[in-house]
Amino acid sequence: MAEQLPIKFQEHAQLQNLGVNAASIGFNTLTMESDRFICVREQVNSQNQVVIIDLANNNEITRRPITADSVIMHPKAKVMALKAQRQLQVFNLELKTKLKSHMMTEEIVFWKWLDNKTIGLVTEQYVYRWSIEGESAPARIFERHASLSGCQIINLRASSDEKWFVLVGISAKDNRVAGSMQLYSKERGVSQPIEGHAAAFADLTLENAPAPTKLFTFAVRSANGSAKLQIIEVDHKEGNPPYQKKAVEVFFPPEAASDFPVAMQISHKYGVIFLVTKMGFIHLYDLETGSCIYMNRISSETIFVTAEYDPTSGIIGVNKKGQVLSVSLDEQNIIPYIINNLQNTELAFKLASRGGLSGADDLYVNRFNQLFSTGAFGEAAKVAANSPRGILRTAATIEKFRQIPPTPNQLPPILQYFGTLLEKGVLNKFESIELAKPILQQNRKPLLEKWLKEDKLQCSEELGDFVKQYDSLLALSVYLRAEVPNKVVLCMADNRQYDKILAYAKTVGYSPDYASLLYNIARTEPEKAAEFATALVNDENGPLIEPEKVVDVFQSQNMIQQATSFLLDYLKGDREEDAALQTRVLEMNLVHAPQVADAILGTGIVTHYDHVVIGNLCEKAGLYQRALEHYTDIHDIKRIIPYTHLMSADYLVNYFGNLSVEQTLECLKEMLTQNLRQNLQIVVQIAIKYSEQLQPHNLIDLFESFKSNEGLYYYLGSIVNVSQDPLVHFKYIQAACRTGNVREAERICRESTYYDPEKVKNFLKEAKLSDQLPLIIVCDRYNFVHDLVLYLYHNNLQNFIETYVQKVNPARTPEVIGGLLDVGCDEDTIKNLLMSVQGDLPVDKLCEEVEQRNRLKLLLPWLNMRVTAGSTDPEVYNALAKIYIDTNNNPEPFLKENEFYNPRVIGKYCEKRDPYLAYICYEKGQCDYELIHITTENSMFKHQARYLVHRRDQALWGSVLVESNEHRRELIDQIVATALPECTDPDDVSSTVKAFMTANLPNELIELLEKIVLENSAFNDNKTLQNLLIFTAVKADPSRVMDYINRLDNFDASDVAEVCIGENLFEEAFAIYKKHNVDANAIDVLIEKIGDLDRAYEFAERSDKPEVWSKLAKAQLDQMRVKDAIDSYIRANDMSNYMEVTSSASMDNKFEDLVRYLQMARKQSREPYIETELLYAFAKTDRLADLEDFLASPNIAQIQEVGDRCFRGGMYEAAKILYSSISNYASLAQTLVHLKDYQGAVDCARKANSTKVWKEVNAECIQQREFRLAQICGLHIVVHAEELDDLVKTYEKNGYFEEIIKLLEAGLGLERAHMGMFTELAILYSKYAPDQMMEHLKLYVSRINMPKVIRACAEVHLWRELVFLYVNYDEYDNAVTAMMEHSVDSWEHSAFKEIIVKVSNIELYYKALKFYLAEQPLLLNDLLSVLVPRIKHSRVVQIFEKSDNIPLIKQYLISVQDTNNKDVNTALNELYIEEEDFEALRDSIDRHDNIDPVDLAKRLEKHDLLEFRRIAAHLYKRNRRWRQSIALSKEDRLFKDAMETAAESKDREVAEELLEYFIEVGKRECFAAMLYTCYDLMRPDKVMELSWRHGLNDFAMPYMINTMREQFTKISTLDKEMSELKEKVTKQETTNENAPVAPMGGMGNPLMLTAPGSGMMSQQSPMMTGASFSPNQFGGF
Repeated sequence: MAEQLPIKFQEHAQLQNLGVNAASIGFNTLTMESDRFICVREQVNSQNQVVIIDLANNNEITRRPITADSVIMHPKAKVMALKAQRQLQVFNLELKTKLKSHMMTEEIVFWKWLDNKTIGLVTEQYVYRWSIEGESAPARIFERHASLSGCQIINLRASSDEKWFVLVGISAKDNRVAGSMQLYSKERGVSQPIEGHAAAFADLTLENAPAPTKLFTFAVRSANGSAKLQIIEVDHKEGNPPYQKKAVEVFFPPEAASDFPVAMQISHKYGVIFLVTKMGFIHLYDLETGSCIYMNRISSETIFVTAEYDPTSGIIGVNKKGQVLSVSLDEQNIIPYIINNLQNTELAFKLASRGGLSGADDLYVNRFNQLFSTGAFGEAAKVAANSPRGILRTAATIEKFRQIPPTPNQLPPILQYFGTLLEKGVLNKFESIELAKPILQQNRKPLLEKWLKEDKLQCSEELGDFVKQYDSLLALSVYLRAEVPNKVVLCMADNRQYDKILAYAKTVGYSPDYASLLYNIARTEPEKAAEFATALVNDENGPLIEPEKVVDVFQSQNMIQQATSFLLDYLKGDREEDAALQTRVLEMNLVHAPQVADAILGTGIVTHYDHVVIGNLCEKAGLYQRALEHYTDIHDIKRIIPYTHLMSADYLVNYFGNLSVEQTLECLKEMLTQNLRQNLQIVVQIAIKYSEQLQPHNLIDLFESFKSNEGLYYYLGSIVNVSQDPLVHFKYIQAACRTGNVREAERICRESTYYDPEKVKNFLKEAKLSDQLPLIIVCDRYNFVHDLVLYLYHNNLQNFIETYVQKVNPARTPEVIGGLLDVGCDEDTIKNLLMSVQGDLPVDKLCEEVEQRNRLKLLLPWLNMRVTAGSTDPEVYNALAKIYIDTNNNPEPFLKENEFYNPRVIGKYCEKRDPYLAYICYEKGQCDYELIHITTENSMFKHQARYLVHRRDQALWGSVLVESNEHRRELIDQIVATALPECTDPDDVSSTVKAFMTANLPNELIELLEKIVLENSAFNDNKTLQNLLIFTAVKADPSRVMDYINRLDNFDASDVAEVCIGENLFEEAFAIYKKHNVDANAIDVLIEKIGDLDRAYEFAERSDKPEVWSKLAKAQLDQMRVKDAIDSYIRANDMSNYMEVTSSASMDNKFEDLVRYLQMARKQSREPYIETELLYAFAKTDRLADLEDFLASPNIAQIQEVGDRCFRGGMYEAAKILYSSISNYASLAQTLVHLKDYQGAVDCARKANSTKVWKEVNAECIQQREFRLAQICGLHIVVHAEELDDLVKTYEKNGYFEEIIKLLEAGLGLERAHMGMFTELAILYSKYAPDQMMEHLKLYVSRINMPKVIRACAEVHLWRELVFLYVNYDEYDNAVTAMMEHSVDSWEHSAFKEIIVKVSNIELYYKALKFYLAEQPLLLNDLLSVLVPRIKHSRVVQIFEKSDNIPLIKQYLISVQDTNNKDVNTALNELYIEEEDFEALRDSIDRHDNIDPVDLAKRLEKHDLLEFRRIAAHLYKRNRRWRQSIALSKEDRLFKDAMETAAESKDREVAEELLEYFIEVGKRECFAAMLYTCYDLMRPDKVMELSWRHGLNDFAMPYMINTMREQFTKISTLDKEMSELKEKVTKQETTNENAPVAPMGGMGNPLMLTAPGSGMMSQQSPMMTGASFSPNQFGGF
């Protein structure tokens, strides 16, 4: 029975299950402006909240802490309007912005969204409209009528154009609820009060109406109990048919005496009124006729708010229980219901047309056929145009209208039909094509363009193909609308819109064959082809065509320039993968345009091409330089390299940098061999640039092999200045000399330091140059002067000798003089040469040269000349001294008085001649070591001692006082005996003593100093000598030191003490400090050096000085004698080392002593450290009273730090006092935990409000099983999502499962409850309380982390809950799979049906079928009924055929047979055959022709039952196998079927064969019946012959009589028509003879479009005139 209901009823949500409080579900707190959002105001934990349920998003719930009087959500968007007293605000929740706000001057009693941009506001006096766009304030619309005074406003509605408004209110009157309405016209500005409870506006398009009719409908239940629904028209539009007012009774059951309408919604799609009453009844009325369609009760609770349900054009509402319900028409059952139950065919007819509903198809077909058969073609056209789902708008209908012959002076029926369709709306695919054909044939393209712009035609590929024959641009428009990308692209190309192709292809995601497209473009427009190809390759998403194909296209069209341009643009970036394309672009240009290829190569934009191939092509093209760039084989290079005149010199020089040394030398040799004169210059340049790599000796050999001194000269000249190769310099000198460049040779000889002087000298001597200057320079520089003198003297080149010593190098005069003496030159010549030298010359060298040859006296005249000239040169006077000494010419005065000679040189000269003269020279020149040597060697110690004492040179003293000096004793004796007694200068004595000390002669020094200091002398009070004596004794004889300290008084105590300490004489040092009262240093010695703290203590007692006690205290502290150290510090009153004292006392646990010290220190300084440590010491000594007194007094201690230390040390009582004093509740809570005061710890944690504290207190409470306190702590922890996991693990680890569940349950009501809490509680339920799991999930499914809970459910096998989660998480595939895999626990048929239709994996449909087949076979058809739109029927049939269970799905097969699926038909037919249900089989075959009829017929023709064989004959007949059908009928003697088959065949031969059969078998009656049945097929002569031959004239006579009657009638009619025609022709001829001649095309002619030749007449396009379509525009069709 439920399947026959005309409505569908659905529950979308249960608000209470979604967490909405039942008390908040009411008219004043819940609003629903559309089917998108429900908004509820409620209080949670005394806090106002707004709950927003998004019905379109899986009932997603959003809660916001908002305090407002009313909240309404936008019908479509996430926009919320708030009202708080008179303040209005509108917010965009997605953008989190305020859109608008306004402060009203009146109280608002009702408000509502009128549309997507406007809110209606109702106050006690006025009604306003407020647009949320712009900045405008609410605008007043009208004033409330007095009849609504005291009413509760429940609705405000506006028409679609906002020209009409209705305000609805209710009030209590006479024990009933009375309804009052105010209808207001904005245009007229008038109001009308109406009694009514519910109202709505609607737009309805009536039949033949050009525009919709605006209707107002309202329902009322009056005081007498009668109820009416009234529908009236408002604002009648001219041209529309008038709408008759409708007033129909609204039925209320007797038990609903107090019921009344509360809401009304209009289904604009179907034109149906949904009326809801207070008691939950729903009434459906047709808007056009007012007919009641259906009434029933849908809710036991009042539905207090409704809205239109857009998905099904129904109504949705909320009742008092929080159910969200929707009601809509059942599209499958509504029309059959109206026809069968209401017996209202006309209503079914209109409703089916209006909503495109099924069920009235036969009505439309019958009416169409009826009208068509009666000639009412216009009405038939309207029926076809309005047919539901366009069932009559087919090719057959068009063909029917086309076959009707046109009536003169009337519009052809086919044009009437198309005109009606155009008025109705859009033509379908086939209609559009059929209409376009005549329009384009008549060249009326503007009309077609007009229809396209008005979207009157359904564009298709076929339509575009047809239009393209006439206009490709118009075809492009059609293809675009039809979304046929391949044709669009072709059309764009045909119209040369190449720039639009790529944009279009990207937009629609189409990839055309760009290669073919480019080929076609290249054939017509090469330049455009290049642009198009570039765009294809450079597409932002990657190349759309392979560049190789582009090049193939261009080359096929010989478009070398375009191909080159394209490739150069594409090959930017020089990618290695483009090597083949690089080769290709160069190859094509080297063949066709070598200059272009040369330019490309010159740019360097391509480098990865095939160098060998390109090199060969370059050589062939005469581009030798480019060829050289590409060759790597030395033979190719040698072949090309001689063409230097055709290459750039700079390039050629640089090119050789790429060759190896061997290759370069071979090429250079080849160049010189081919043309020495031409290539020498470039070879020299190459040799210069790559000299370092090629090695100069190789290049020198190369040039010398060709005897090219010039090349060698220029090459070496460029590198000689930077080369250090001797060979280079030598060869350059050779080349310079051989090429006549003597000056260059001279320069190199003078400047170079790298040539081999011997080889150069020999070469220059052999060269016999006219100018011997290069030879002179070489010999001068490398000391070949003797050879030079010999060479020049023997070759009579004395003038060059003079030149050499006078101009080149006078300093070489000594060597020249020596050489001349050796060759026996005359002495006068030598003197003259010497006197002629003007420049400075080395006298010592000259003297040496002459002295070696015993000719020194030769220089005396020259030396005297120099002295006379005032020379101070030591060498001059050295030479004179030597001459005086050798000649014994009174040398001693000269040596003592002369200041210019060199004493060391002359002293050395005199050592063997006269030692005393040498001593004079050495003493004069302070030649210390030479003097020591000569005096020691000659035992002159007295002279030596005097010299040493007066010289005061410590280094010199050190050299003579060394132990290795065997003469040291003799020297010391002379010093003591002679030198010191003679000395009166203290510095001499001091220097001598110091020398002895340095020489480590302490005993000798002590003896000396005792004589000087202790005995009477001039130096006995000398402080320095006293210090020195003690110092010496310290080092040499420490036993004497104490005696010296006691005997001497004038010494430096501090210095001496330090020296004693350094030598470990600590007692002597202590005695010195004590003697001189330096107590601080004295105790330092006792402590640090002697290490006797007892003596130090005694010394401190005697001294009793603070600094002494401090030093003693420090020493005691270092030895961890803490108590003694503290006592010493206290006696010293020293607090400076308080940090170390505190540290040591803490380490030694001497806190009692530390308290005394710190109290002393605190009196001197208020340091935070001191007070902090004192506080800690009080705690350590358990002096809590002192601790509290200290805290009560002013202090600067770090109390927090001390508290932490006490806490870490386990002194919790002290820590408690400390933390309490600074109100550190966090630390105090932890302390109280250790003191077992858990309640106090919780109180402190609450004051601290720290997550860390809560966790610690909670953990301790758990350990102590104080679960109540642990829960208090836990509630403050669980609100922090990051802490929740650890908390749960803590409880679980200790096995307190129920406690953690209780904790989380208590936490769900917290304001800060978050998703993690709901999730963790769900997981805990799954593990430890599975019975409560489902209830929890239903309440809070929207607030849990579903993936996490899904995993938990799967782990513990809670399959029912798992399915529930999958469904709510929209994982329908997993839900279905889980239900099938665990059906025992989770499967439920109705739920499975709801879920299976939502899965995305279609394989699950078939898996579900197999599941049901195995476990629930009786419910298969019910499951299949919901899967019908989603499954492939063929596959279903295969599944059940394979398992041989087709009978189980018979009901399903019947329900889907209308799809005319072959497999379904076959399976069902087989089932009918098995069941021997021939009636069902025949009906199936007749209604569904998608079968294999011949095969089926062959099976049935041998069936045992007659009816099945009859069906076989029927199948043969349907497939035009007339003879087989007739033969089968004859076998079963079904002669009537045989005759009908023959008649239907229209085959005369078949009919005559059957007629003869009847004669053969003697069936005379059948013979007569055959003549009647196949009357049109029988030939009279044949019939007459057979009847005459077989004596059947009586049976044939009726046929013959009728035949004769027909012939006579036809002849009479023909005769009459001929007579009338003759009369008409005669009359026409007479009229034409009398009538004047009229011009062609005159006004008197028939309709021009149908008249002959009228095709030449032009008719103005309706598009040009602005005229609308009329059927007359199809003239000439």
